[in-house]
Amino acid sequence: MTDRTTPDGLLEALDAYEAALMANDLDALDDAFVEAPDTMRGDDRGLLVGHDAISAFRGARGGVATRTLTRVEVRTLAEDLALVVSVSAFTAGGNGLQTQLWRRTDGVWRIAAAHVTGRTKAFDTTIWRVVGDPLVPATDSGPLDGTTVAVKDLYAVAGHPVGAGNPTYLRESVPQAASAVAVASLLAAGASIRGIARTDEFAYNLTGRNEHHGTPPNGAVATALPGGSSSGSASAVRLGTADIGLGTDTAGSVRVPASYQGLWGLRTTHDLVPRDGLLPLAPSFDTVGWLTRDADLLARVLDASVPVLPDPDAAPTVTVAADLVAAADATTQEAFRAFVGEDLPVLTLAELGIPPLEDLRETMRLVQAAEATAAHGPWIAAHPGALSTVVGDRFAAAAANPPAEVAAAVTRLDHLRQTIRQALDGRVLVFPTTPGPAPALTADTAELERTRTATTAMTALASVGGLPAVSAPGLTVGGAPVGISLVGAPGTDRALVRTAERVLRDGADPRLPAVAAD
Repeated sequence: MTDRTTPDGLLEALDAYEAALMANDLDALDDAFVEAPDTMRGDDRGLLVGHDAISAFRGARGGVATRTLTRVEVRTLAEDLALVVSVSAFTAGGNGLQTQLWRRTDGVWRIAAAHVTGRTKAFDTTIWRVVGDPLVPATDSGPLDGTTVAVKDLYAVAGHPVGAGNPTYLRESVPQAASAVAVASLLAAGASIRGIARTDEFAYNLTGRNEHHGTPPNGAVATALPGGSSSGSASAVRLGTADIGLGTDTAGSVRVPASYQGLWGLRTTHDLVPRDGLLPLAPSFDTVGWLTRDADLLARVLDASVPVLPDPDAAPTVTVAADLVAAADATTQEAFRAFVGEDLPVLTLAELGIPPLEDLRETMRLVQAAEATAAHGPWIAAHPGALSTVVGDRFAAAAANPPAEVAAAVTRLDHLRQTIRQALDGRVLVFPTTPGPAPALTADTAELERTRTATTAMTALASVGGLPAVSAPGLTVGGAPVGISLVGAPGTDRALVRTAERVLRDGADPRLPAVAAD
């Protein structure tokens, strides 16, 4: 260690901080940082501002790898202020670098700002299952030349097994002979596969939290969950390690992470893109979808995957869906109303002839549960203990639904789908994608289940209707992104993307004020 005019007590405070890190002593670590709203900590996953935000992040992190400091450089800036730069050597190999601004108050040294450079990673295993340079090259040239894709670990990729977010399932899987249709379309248009991205187990979750592989980072809010189940694909796109996230959307698994991370996300019209080579969850709702950082690339991906898609004869009427706005939390409702202004037409579901949100959500829940049990119940029964607690409990609850209620929901679905489709003929509904920003990394299971219930009430309209839905990055609530959702008639996917782009850029209607994406 190098000690150059080191102020009294500083190195002792640094040693105590390192000891607390190795013990994951959260109380001591909290006390090591200045308790103030402007205290900062940054790393490759983002910047945290405020003691509370730093504490919440640390509580969800689960400790750090064992390390020792091999070099410390101190520069005294003032009597009670010092800059400390230290090099750490990890027991498992590799070095890290920490830059800290220490401040002394009442004789006690604490960290006022810190930046951490961790040891070099081969790749982030919370985001990726496997990566390459590329993993699979493009098979032809086209509109996606030079772009890279993060493929959700439900799709067949030639030469690789499907893992479905579960290590036991992955061990038993075999390399696929051919890629899924949705994958092959991107390769034929000039895109290459960067890697296979993590997913919630069997796509039966919306948080992005995976007990087996960890939680992918939310590239927009470091202290928040990324959203799922297309979590790894979304995080890869947000962080710039892929241009396109190939996901699936059953009950919102593209739209939710798009909303939480400030991305463009498209759930396509049900059955518009073939699902050959896709591991199912609930075929009545499963759809192919993509995540991108901008609308132009999303439109090119759609064109490459669905080359023949007629445009509607007339521009749709953009209408605010009152019930869906009311389903969001109060701050999100306020941000949404400020976004759209007061001149767009507003209609309730009843005025559109559509049943209440709870009816749609409950129908989707029951049918999805029955189909998920049919798809994966036998494997789950043969592998007790293979699932994480949350997803295992969800599958158990799905299998326990009363048969009469399930049968009624299955019977009801076709009528609801036709009703919704008729109501949206020539119309686009606009509303917040999710009830609010992403939940915190530290949110407990009960809170996340409440969020899931509230979220699926808002995503069920498109899922039950089998409709295309775009989530565009339009709102900022409490400093975090919340998407603007547009849902249109079946087959209007391309027009819907263009309409969403106009809403964010110029306004979809002369009465809609011009806005820009955050």
